[in-house]
Amino acid sequence: MRNIKTLVCTALLTGLCADAASAQNKPAPVGSSRGFSAARLTRLDSLLDRSAQDGRIGGAVMLVLRDDHIVYQRAVGFADREANRRMAPDALFRIASQTKALTSVATLMLVEEGRVALSDPVSKFIPSFQRTTVAIRTDTGTAIVPARRQITVRDLLTHTSGVSYGTEPIVADRYRTKGLGPAAGFGWYLADKDEGVCETMDRLGTLPFVAQPGEAWVYGYSIDILGCVVEKASGVPFDEFIRTRITGPLGMHDTFFFVPPAKRDRLTAVYASDSTGHAVRAPDGPRGQGNYNDGPRRDFAGGAGLVSTAQDYARFLQMVAHRGAWNGQQFLAPHTVRLMTTNQVGTLHGNSGLGFGLGFETTDRYGANGFASEGSFGWGGAYGSTYLVDPVEGLVIVFMVQLLPNSVGIGDRVRTELYQALVDSRTH
Repeated sequence: MRNIKTLVCTALLTGLCADAASAQNKPAPVGSSRGFSAARLTRLDSLLDRSAQDGRIGGAVMLVLRDDHIVYQRAVGFADREANRRMAPDALFRIASQTKALTSVATLMLVEEGRVALSDPVSKFIPSFQRTTVAIRTDTGTAIVPARRQITVRDLLTHTSGVSYGTEPIVADRYRTKGLGPAAGFGWYLADKDEGVCETMDRLGTLPFVAQPGEAWVYGYSIDILGCVVEKASGVPFDEFIRTRITGPLGMHDTFFFVPPAKRDRLTAVYASDSTGHAVRAPDGPRGQGNYNDGPRRDFAGGAGLVSTAQDYARFLQMVAHRGAWNGQQFLAPHTVRLMTTNQVGTLHGNSGLGFGLGFETTDRYGANGFASEGSFGWGGAYGSTYLVDPVEGLVIVFMVQLLPNSVGIGDRVRTELYQALVDSRTH
């Protein structure tokens, strides 16, 4: 991060962990040297409390670090309202597309080691991608045409592969027959499949995509495909690579694709927004609670499969924010992190001032992403969780909630209340 130290001493790391463990459900003490107004932070308290008390959400956890020190931590509401289980700072959340950042880091690790190149065609690892096709509208209906070129690893990292989640009417029926798209929850859900990720992705390669490679920004299975690429290129199962190369060394002991039996009672229930904006318990199955406690436990989805905690995910973001270094270990080179967090797609992601790097959405213009500084990066998940790293202000922001579909928009509002409490800004 610019404006923060590149390395943190072991003593500080130990203190940070101790602070996180003892925070409980109350805001962490805020010192004036951290730049936040304690009085103004009560507005954030009020928003979180009111959202839980009014039934807009079941519960939530928010964790904010500045210069690697906890400046705010709250757990509000219920982890499981029906079971009367209160939310706790170490509650487990389905983080859905926040998984993509870890898979992208895994891919770039292999790029650094020379086992993968950004220019590599995906067919080098998954043969069914040798000759992909694209569905297009014609005057007489739908036509399936050959892709003009092969999809590359870089295309996948930037979501410019043309691969969607297969829910568009032009391709939905074809995806449904292959157990994908409409047959996979909201499209991205793979946790109920009794097969390995490469088997799923090999089948995906036989289906038509919705744009030509490199010509559009299309959100979909791209990072799930990379999960198979990581497995094939490394020679080890994808979940093992994530565990041994990223989550294990970082001390992310509560991050996994499926919840261990001993921790199943820490998994937060999923709620859904009804027509009045109130949270009601979501059903079982792919469009609700999912198969993260019970299920085949075989399809490790690199695009949306992980379960984690606010503390674990913040640790991962700290490593990225420190230019790939954490606790004496260099996970990625600084230039690699810069590549990941710099817009690589021009205006394909839009012309509002937001871009996309190799795994992260980028803020290229102040005002394009709320109050986030230019140079910030982040993303979120389908269950409503969000994260942001603001290098200018030295901030790591993690907000966890389980709301599917998420029509409340609370993630943007909590960030607004956080930034309005930051009275010692480094932007001027």
